[in-house]
Amino acid sequence: MQKQSIVIAGGSGLVGQALLRQIDRSIYDVYILSRQAKESKDVHFVRWDTNSKTIDLDFVPDHIINLAGAGIADGLWTTSRRRELIDSRVNSAKTIAMFLSKHESKPKSYVSASAIGYYGDRGSEILTETSALGKGFLAECCKQWEDAAHHVGAKCERAVILRIGIVLSTLDGALPKMLMTSKLGVYNYFGNGSQFYSWIHIDDLCKMILTSIADKGINGTYNAVTPDPLTNKTFMQEIMKALDSHGLLLPVPTFGLRLAMGEMADVVLNSNRVSADKWKNIGFQYGYSTLDTAIKDVVSRKI
Repeated sequence: MQKQSIVIAGGSGLVGQALLRQIDRSIYDVYILSRQAKESKDVHFVRWDTNSKTIDLDFVPDHIINLAGAGIADGLWTTSRRRELIDSRVNSAKTIAMFLSKHESKPKSYVSASAIGYYGDRGSEILTETSALGKGFLAECCKQWEDAAHHVGAKCERAVILRIGIVLSTLDGALPKMLMTSKLGVYNYFGNGSQFYSWIHIDDLCKMILTSIADKGINGTYNAVTPDPLTNKTFMQEIMKALDSHGLLLPVPTFGLRLAMGEMADVVLNSNRVSADKWKNIGFQYGYSTLDTAIKDVVSRKI
C-alpha cells in the first residue's frame, strides 16, 4: 500500500511532539513545517515562512495538520502579545491557504486546532459545537483562528476544527503550572473553584487528530475533550487523590489573580462545561476518560 503524506505545522510543540510518537510510519510519510530545513531519520523538515507566506514544498500532501500558535498563557496579554497570539494562528493558516491556491489538487483533509476558549465564560451551561461564540479575548482569538481555518478548509476535500480543552501532560501546558506548589504540599484552586474545566489526556487528543484524518465521515467542528468536565476545586481534589497527596488545598482569590494577571486570568477563571457527545456518538474510544487514570498515567510515564 502506498504511503500517504502528512504535513504538520506546529510539530515542535507539546501536542506536535506527542503526535509524532503516535503516527504509524508504515502508513504515513511525515513532513514538519519549520523555520529551518533540517535532516532527520523519521521525518522530513520543510522550510516555511509565515511572514512571506511561503512553504518550500513542491507537492500537495494528502493531509495537513495545523497546530501552530504561540502559547496563550506564556506571557501577559499586552497589546503586542495579543497581536502575536492571534497572528501566530491566523498567519499559519494564511500561509497554508496561499500554498494551496498555487496548486490544482486538494488535500484529502485539513485538521486545525482551536480551543474551548471560543465559548468564553459560560458557567454551568453545557456547551456543544453549535453553542454561540463567547465574549472576551480568548473567544475573539479563537474566532479569528477558526475563520482562517475555514478559509483553508475550503481548499481541501474535508476540514476538521478541534476545539481543544485542557491538555494533560507533565511536560508542558496547564498541568505543570497547576502543580508548581505541590512539592511544598500545597495545591490551589482559583476563585471559588466552581468554574468547570474540560480536559483531555494528550494521547487521546493525538488519537482524535489521527482519527480525523483517517475517518472520512469526520467533518466540521468537534470539541476535543473527555465526557468528564469537573469544577476547578473538584479537579484539584481528584489530582491530589491520584497522586496520593495529603497536602493542603487552598484558594487563590479572584482579585489577586486579576491584579497579577489582568485579563489573562480568564485562562483559569473561565467556566467551560463542554460536551463530548459528537465523539461518543461516533464510537470514539477514550484511553483515559476519568481524571484519576489520566493523571496517574501522565505522571508515571512522565509524558
